[in-house]
Amino acid sequence: MYHEHPLRILKYSMKNIWLLIFPIIRAVYQYRVHIDKNWFYTWIKGAWLDIAIIGAIIIFGFIRWYFSVIDFTGDEIVHRDGVFIRVNTFIPFSNISSATLERPFYLTPFGATRFCCDTRAGILKTNDLKLLVNKKTCAEILKTMPQIDKNDMIKGIPRPSLMSVLMFSVFFSSGFSGTVYIATFFWKAGDISYDIITRYLNRFTEETEKLTNRLLLKIPTAAAAVGLFFIGSWLISFIVNLFRYSGFDIESDKRCVKITYGLLDRKEYRIKASHINYTDLRQNLIMKLFRAVSVNISCPGYGATKNRLPVLLPVKKEKNIGKELEVIGVFGGIKNDFRPKASGVGSYLLIPLVAAAEIYPAHDLIARLFPKFSELSKFIAIMLEIPAIWLIAVKFAALLTSGIAFCGSKVIVRSCIWTNFHTVAAERNKVAKIELQQNFLQKLGKKCNISIWFEGEERKRYRVRAMSVEDAKRITQLLEYDIGIKMDAPLDKFAKK
Repeated sequence: MYHEHPLRILKYSMKNIWLLIFPIIRAVYQYRVHIDKNWFYTWIKGAWLDIAIIGAIIIFGFIRWYFSVIDFTGDEIVHRDGVFIRVNTFIPFSNISSATLERPFYLTPFGATRFCCDTRAGILKTNDLKLLVNKKTCAEILKTMPQIDKNDMIKGIPRPSLMSVLMFSVFFSSGFSGTVYIATFFWKAGDISYDIITRYLNRFTEETEKLTNRLLLKIPTAAAAVGLFFIGSWLISFIVNLFRYSGFDIESDKRCVKITYGLLDRKEYRIKASHINYTDLRQNLIMKLFRAVSVNISCPGYGATKNRLPVLLPVKKEKNIGKELEVIGVFGGIKNDFRPKASGVGSYLLIPLVAAAEIYPAHDLIARLFPKFSELSKFIAIMLEIPAIWLIAVKFAALLTSGIAFCGSKVIVRSCIWTNFHTVAAERNKVAKIELQQNFLQKLGKKCNISIWFEGEERKRYRVRAMSVEDAKRITQLLEYDIGIKMDAPLDKFAKK
C-alpha cells in the first residue's frame, strides 16, 4: 500500500480552513475591547487557542492523508479515501484510456507528481482518479499504465519542430485576428466618437464646454486602453501557449501513444490507441490556403484540463503527415466520395451574403436619421463588413471541400463549424448518431443536411449541408443505419441505430 505525497496534507487541511474564523474573531474582539498599548500582549496571552486551532486544522489534514491509500491488485488500481465514510475507487487497468503525469516547476523541488487517469465512463470531462504522489509511488503506478514497446515503435512519425509549435501558438491562441480587429475598432472609433460628440457639445456655453472637454478627453484614451487590453490578452495567450506546448514530442506503437510537452509545467500522457474515439484535422482558412493542419484526437482524459487542446501534432503540412499514423486513425489526402450539390450553394452562402449586403443600407439609414453620427456609422459598417466578407470566403471554401468519404472500416467527415474546418476520421462503429434534416427548399431540390455524432465525452456535431437525398441514404446504409423511409419521403427526423 502507498500513501499520497505529504504535500497533500495541506490540501486536505484547506477543507477545514473555515476554523480560522475563530482566531480572527478573537483578534478583532481584543482589538475593539483593548485599544491600548497592551493590546498585543493581551492577544498573545491567548494565542495558545489560535495555535491549537491551527494545529487541529493540520491534524485533520494529516488524518485525511493517512487514510488516503493507494493499492494495486493484479487487475486494477484501488484508491481508498475517507475517515468515517470510506470511498473505494476501483479502476481496472484494461479500462484505462489515458494516464497523465504532470510535473509543474513548483512541485519539482518536493519530488511530487500529479497523476490522473481516465476511462470511457461518464459524460463529463473530469478525471476519474487524481492523485499527488512521490517518485517511488509514481514509478509503481507507471508499471501498470499503458506502455510503449521500444521494439515495436512506429518509425517515421513527424517530429514537431519549434516552428510548428510557434505557428500552433499563433493560430490557436484565443482571438488572434479578432483581438487585432477589436483593438483597431476601439482605437479608431474612440477618435471618431470624440470628434462627433465634441462638435455637438460645442453649442453649449463656454463653462459647460470646459467641463465636458475634461470628460471627453477620456474617450480615446479608454478606447485605446481597451484595444491594448485585447492585444495584450492575445499576446499573453500566445506566450502561455508557447511555454505550454514547447518541447512537444510524440512516440507511438500500435497499442499506445506517448505525448510529452511543456516547459514550466511538463506533462506526459499515455494514451491507449484502441480507446481513441476519432482523429480531427483542424484548420482555419489561412491554414487551409497553405495546406497546413493541426492533428487532434478525441480520447478520454486527453485535453480534458482547462485551456488544453487534445493536440497530437501541432501544425504540419498535410502532405508531410505521412502514413505512419494511420494505425491510430490519422488519415490525410483521401478524396470525398460524397460531396454537397453545387445547387445547394445557398445553404452555405445565403446568410453571410445577406448579412454583407445589409450592412451598408443600414449605415445609410442611420446616416440619414442621425447625420452627426454618419462618420461613426460608416466606420462601424466597414468594420462589420470585414468579418462578413471573411465568412463568405470561409463558407465558399466549405462548399468546395466538405463531404464524406469511406476508407475500409473508416468513415471520414469533412465539415465546417463556424470558421474552422474539420476532417474527422473514425471507425464506422464509433458513429453514435446520425441526423438528416431537410427544409422546404431542400425538399424541392431533393437535398438534405446530414449530421454525424461520434462516441466521446463531448457531444459534438459534424454537419455537411446540401447533400443529395440519394447520397444521404447511401451514407446511412454504409454506416449500417436503417432510416426506415422511402426515397421520396421527407427527411425531417433523425435516424437512430
